[in-house]
Amino acid sequence: MFTTALAVVIYLLVIGYLGFLGYKKTATATDYLIAGRQIHPYVMAISYGATFISTSAIVGFGGVAGLFGMGLLWLTFLNIFVGIFIAFVFFGNRTRVMGYHLDAHTFPEFLGKRYGSKFIQVFAGAVIFIAMPLYAGVVLIGGARFIETNMGIPYLAALLIFTVIIAAYVIAGGLKGVMYTDALQGSIMFVGMLILFIFTYVSLGGFTGAHQALTDLADKVPESLAKAGHVGWTAMPTSFSGWWWTLVSTIVLGVGIGVLAQPQLVVRFMTVKSRKELSRAVLVGGIFIFMMTGVAFIVGSLTNVFFFKTKGVISVAAAGGNVDTIIPLYITEALPKWFGLVFMLTLLAAAMSTLSSQFHVMGTAISRDIYQQVTKKTEKDRTIMLTRLGIMVGIVIVMWLGWVLPESIIAPGTAIFFGLCASSFLPMYALGLYWKRVTPAAAISGLVFGFVGSVLYLLFIHSKESAALGICNFMFGKPTLASFPWVVVDPIAVIFPLTAIITLVVSLFTKPCDEEIIKSCFRK
Repeated sequence: MFTTALAVVIYLLVIGYLGFLGYKKTATATDYLIAGRQIHPYVMAISYGATFISTSAIVGFGGVAGLFGMGLLWLTFLNIFVGIFIAFVFFGNRTRVMGYHLDAHTFPEFLGKRYGSKFIQVFAGAVIFIAMPLYAGVVLIGGARFIETNMGIPYLAALLIFTVIIAAYVIAGGLKGVMYTDALQGSIMFVGMLILFIFTYVSLGGFTGAHQALTDLADKVPESLAKAGHVGWTAMPTSFSGWWWTLVSTIVLGVGIGVLAQPQLVVRFMTVKSRKELSRAVLVGGIFIFMMTGVAFIVGSLTNVFFFKTKGVISVAAAGGNVDTIIPLYITEALPKWFGLVFMLTLLAAAMSTLSSQFHVMGTAISRDIYQQVTKKTEKDRTIMLTRLGIMVGIVIVMWLGWVLPESIIAPGTAIFFGLCASSFLPMYALGLYWKRVTPAAAISGLVFGFVGSVLYLLFIHSKESAALGICNFMFGKPTLASFPWVVVDPIAVIFPLTAIITLVVSLFTKPCDEEIIKSCFRK
């Protein structure tokens, strides 16, 4: 216990120093909001990856891999190909250059200035401030639950302590403080996941032995899951079954595509000074994401082998039905005690790196994108103060959600937010980078349809959310208005394509952007 406490104290002292460093180097609103546009490519790449990968990926989706199996590696492929290669090569530099010429400091401000519309900036800021607390809440749960389990601290106390520490350096240091700490946290995450990867294969008989043992467990799939389409942990589910739709549409596509429109990630592109820095960051980012998600999903799947050998049950049964506890339970029971300390620091780093960015984005959304645009009080000397106040408001909401959200919520909560961002923002963001003809009316139509359509789909069609919330049952006397397969098809598979079509079609029949805006956006 003393060793654990000492390691945590040392870690927090280093984090505190980096946060203070960010505070000392923050003099202007540009410093506070986008790190002065002068961040080193390594820091940017690790910060991007550490923000992208949180306890939701390691604990939440790692646990989901214990349920679904190796099929989740398709998400790792999309995370690297779409979330790193496509994002950095096709989105990154255009976002950086356009953001510089438009003098944009936040993602909603970038979208609003691209289309000359304050409505877009305010609405996008509202979407972020309404929806992001859910994502931040599930990340907070992942970190706090692990602290509770490993340090014997009551959950509420772990929640409060964890949040206060993160809040301190985000509020003080702005994005510079966030990115400096991200670089350290990402490095810790990399080392921790590498050790986890090696130990898992060594303890389970090597690559061949471990995977063969997992394949041989196919006949241990519970009857209820087999009926849904689950055929084993090393095979994809039966095509177009309920299990297949959940894996492919909600988990793989929802998170794999949604990464392109994550506000906290897009703003990273605006923190570097040239294309060269972005190009240098691609390789670092790709390796980092593979070590985070690839290892989490492989190890999550292989926990079934360990628990079946030691307890005679599969992972979800060993965890009492709560997939969010599969990875912490495996770490506690399967690996050396000293690794529990290493992994705790890994999860602390993962949660803190993502939460700090989420708090920062929520703060900028409520201050710069909503308050200042609505009140028209845009004095630069008020920006930092208002953002800090916005961060505090966001933190209170996230802490409350961390307390009231149910079990096994980490992966679903993440998928909901990623899918919502993709449907609301991605069509107008992607088209706005490359197509001069996309219009303000089209962007607004797509934004509003994407958000409202996604929310309605979750409330009345997608059974997991509609049944849990009970609004559909209250209004219509049944848990969902749809039938198979729509009840298991994620909103992103329906709403995102429709949003893209609406944005394209409306652009063909409405007035283009002002010529001066187009010139500013597309000059070299």
